[in-house]
Amino acid sequence: MVHTPPDAPAPHRASAVAASDVAALAAGTAIFGTGGGGAVYTSQIVAEETLRANGPVPLVTVDDLGPDDLVILMSGIGAPTVGIEMLSSNRQVDLLVREAEAVAGRPITALMAAEIGGSNGVGPVGWASRLGLKLLDADGMGRAFPDAAMVAMNVAGVPCDFSVLSDVVGNVSVLKTVDLHWLERHARALTVASGSICLGVHYPLTAETAKGAVVEGTVSAAVRVGHALLSSPEPVAAVAAELGGSILLTGKITDLDRRTVGGFSRGSVTIAGTGTDRGRLQRLEIQNENLVVLEDGEVLVSVPDNVTIIDAETGHAITTEMLRYGQRVSVLAWACDPIWRTPRGLELAGPRAFGYELTYTPFEGSTR
Repeated sequence: MVHTPPDAPAPHRASAVAASDVAALAAGTAIFGTGGGGAVYTSQIVAEETLRANGPVPLVTVDDLGPDDLVILMSGIGAPTVGIEMLSSNRQVDLLVREAEAVAGRPITALMAAEIGGSNGVGPVGWASRLGLKLLDADGMGRAFPDAAMVAMNVAGVPCDFSVLSDVVGNVSVLKTVDLHWLERHARALTVASGSICLGVHYPLTAETAKGAVVEGTVSAAVRVGHALLSSPEPVAAVAAELGGSILLTGKITDLDRRTVGGFSRGSVTIAGTGTDRGRLQRLEIQNENLVVLEDGEVLVSVPDNVTIIDAETGHAITTEMLRYGQRVSVLAWACDPIWRTPRGLELAGPRAFGYELTYTPFEGSTR
């Protein structure tokens, strides 16, 4: 989420997403992807074409939901490196929603992004347009996370009634697990069996259960960040200012260790400072997303706070699967949504949830 001072005017909220908004949305969701969520290019093309054919998608708030509304989360799941080459099909989308309505026993009226980050923040716009549904101006993370249990609804204690997965071949699986950790295990196993990429819907929400259990305003926020990036002659500074974040380092990628393991992209990237940052060296640990930033043995930022590697000239985000040796980059960091700083939020998505024996220190701005 973008954090604004208490006395600042309320940020602009869109009432619909049109084809002309998708480029900004994609640029913004790529930033919110914190390295993950999948590359936005293909999702952007699909969403733009679908919106041109069907018109804008209504964007509604939690307060706009009525007693007859049923919202469901929709996203891709798997390794982003695989998602670049194995594209989803329209049939998957149709199968998922039809099966979800059959299990729920009522019509689905709105989609919500499971995560606003990356392609998973753009895809639901096109899917909602194709299906004739509304889109909730919210998501389940305020960023991207690699694990199904790492969602705001789980922090808030809202149970997940069911999940439905579909692969590009046409296999459909309905999962009713005892908790989201079991959902992650089963969904990940099915995804790996399907070539490490699937589409899924889960977490049906009503007007009552969504309130206080989702990260609100994130679609509008992504569009604002994207417009700041695309319209500024100084895009790196513009994005940092819009997010209330900091540029930790500007430099060149000098080492990259990345592999696909168990349906995740894992590894680390080393960046050597250039210009005024010459002589500095930072290492980022990754698991689909950027998790920890270290310099001189000190942790500068860690999950659940947000870290995105962006092109040092254009300001566009570079996902972990697109990192390359020699790229000129800047490391951008900003504070996470407050829900992740609660004890339950840190239990689910703090450093220790990823296997790092670190004590979380909230990131509030530049440390150097």
